[in-house]
Amino acid sequence: MKSLTLKAPAKVNYRLDVLSRRPDGYHELRMIMQRIGLCDEITITVNDQPGIEVFCGREGVPDGPDNIAWRAADALLRRSGRREGLTIRIDKRIPVAAGLGGGSSDGASVLMGVNELLGLGLSDRELMAIGVTLGADVPFFIFQRPALAEGIGERLTALERTPDAWIVLVNPNIHVSTAWVYQNLQLTDKGEPAKLPSFIGGIAELSALLANDLEAVTIGRFPVINEIKEQLLAAGAQSAMMSGSGPTVFGLFEDERVARRSAEEIARREGWFTAAVPTLN
Repeated sequence: MKSLTLKAPAKVNYRLDVLSRRPDGYHELRMIMQRIGLCDEITITVNDQPGIEVFCGREGVPDGPDNIAWRAADALLRRSGRREGLTIRIDKRIPVAAGLGGGSSDGASVLMGVNELLGLGLSDRELMAIGVTLGADVPFFIFQRPALAEGIGERLTALERTPDAWIVLVNPNIHVSTAWVYQNLQLTDKGEPAKLPSFIGGIAELSALLANDLEAVTIGRFPVINEIKEQLLAAGAQSAMMSGSGPTVFGLFEDERVARRSAEEIARREGWFTAAVPTLN
């Protein structure tokens, strides 16, 4: 049996601008997205018995067809007409419903892994076109570079440079529904959006760019997010912000030792999920 194990990294949003509501019900977005070194581990095995099996064993993550990894595998088998069976095991290390893109990353890794294992020869562009039907963030994880994401997140432009940094993630062990956040977002006309740079030279420049239109909505229901931001800044972060629809907050650090110490102290004091990880460029 052929098998392949892949890392499925999380992401943070350095920028998340909600520009308008689209006629199809989605929102027109503009985001700066960065992969980080907190990863699920996906093992895909090809076997002779037709069918797809997904095993995760994590509360809040389905094992069957409701899992995005199952749907990704099914999409490729249907497209290719292949009859092989696939067993997918997910070692889940990214918090669930946390604004870190863990599910989308799992789906992207399955698309890339099945494409390789079965020798389908699909290009990244073709995989990204399949991926957007599974989730708006899936194409970004196939793109595998820091990017400006527009539309619903599927139009990607590689950034020329983003600074290497250490990210401290703090999640207060609560789940936030992305659908709920968007339903409660009050859109305002902000005029023509400012042009975003494609070259970000350092952490000070990056910190000045941080913005998330969803943050106020989520903080309104979960004030602990603001408390986490304050704790990260007090621990030495250059800046701190909620990622995606939350509730995970990230702090930007230049020094690995300071970042690790900050994560350890917050975890010990509060009992929250924390991790200190590098950016992936």
